[in-house]
Amino acid sequence: MARSALIVGAGEGISASFARVLAREGMKVGLAARNPDKLAALTDEIGGLAFRCDVTEAAEVERLFAEADDRLGALDVVHYNPSYRTQGALVDLDPAEVRQALVVSAFGGFLVAQQAARRMLRQGGGAILFTGASASVKGYARSAPFAMGKFALRGLAQSMARELAPQNIHVAHFVIDGAVRGAGRRARADQPDSMLDPDAIAETCLAILKQPRSAWTWEVELRPWVETF
Repeated sequence: MARSALIVGAGEGISASFARVLAREGMKVGLAARNPDKLAALTDEIGGLAFRCDVTEAAEVERLFAEADDRLGALDVVHYNPSYRTQGALVDLDPAEVRQALVVSAFGGFLVAQQAARRMLRQGGGAILFTGASASVKGYARSAPFAMGKFALRGLAQSMARELAPQNIHVAHFVIDGAVRGAGRRARADQPDSMLDPDAIAETCLAILKQPRSAWTWEVELRPWVETF
């Protein structure tokens, strides 16, 4: 297993569950967010490190990885989790909000992946993971900006997988196709397990990390049993 991991866009839900799983596996875990103060309880729980970073700024992403080099050492796993959602009728959307959705969901993913790939190429391997959504493969009405950003992130992941897998870098994209259980969001009593459990998602991410490289997958779709697709 890997030794150090960096989760970018950390918070509650999937990223917190994945951080706990990685720490359980004996990894040193770094958590990056625009507001790292919100990560204090989680870093205390897992013995992790918090970093401040705005993923839309190339200079901040470069600084994040420089700090991670010093505090975490060689990164074996980098997980990109941020996204930005703005909704509304197409004709009413604020162009500035649409730009922000694209920059956070896709361009930030590129900036983080580029820094991770440069290091992993030098060290001879690693894994880069991306959190996708239903919108990665399905564009919903009144949600064009989210779909645009997530489609672009998926395209980035697919292109990276084809380029980097032969160089021992495992790139994987996770299509989270359904609502994720969390604080204030619970499944109905008559439909148990109708929402994705973030702990279950994290276990799948771990399973992908442990795949033998003779049988790597670049994409996994995860959905609760009642979800239509």
